[in-house]
Amino acid sequence: MPFFETFTVVPLGIIGGLSPVPVAITAFVGNAITVVLLVVFVDKVKKWRASKTGRETESKRSKRAKRLFDRYGLPGLALIGPFFVGSHLSALAAMSFGSDRKRVTAWMLFSVGVWTLVMAVAAGAGISYFMPNVDNGPLTDMFKNS
Repeated sequence: MPFFETFTVVPLGIIGGLSPVPVAITAFVGNAITVVLLVVFVDKVKKWRASKTGRETESKRSKRAKRLFDRYGLPGLALIGPFFVGSHLSALAAMSFGSDRKRVTAWMLFSVGVWTLVMAVAAGAGISYFMPNVDNGPLTDMFKNS
């Protein structure tokens, strides 16, 4: 689902008792598909976004993305941007700032992969540490009972 970041999906799935590897793969694939589609259709997305907001001015998130881009370039925006403004807005911003589609796609996919891995490991380690005797989470229990 667009704009539903791995920062939310991965920990919730793992806390819910789902296996970390399928959760991470599913989150990565879902996020990657929407980021690639956004890069491919960036012109249409910008027009749609302008029609929804009713203005051409930059939002606070867009200004934050521009500062990240100016300071760290495309690699910095791709790696840091998802944490502050989201991966989709980071990709949209990079394209708006004149970056090449292939470079944006490559850096954003790398970034989504890194963040997915970080969140899966952190959530998995947190669950193992804070709930060592729990075999299943509420999601797996819910599916077993149905």
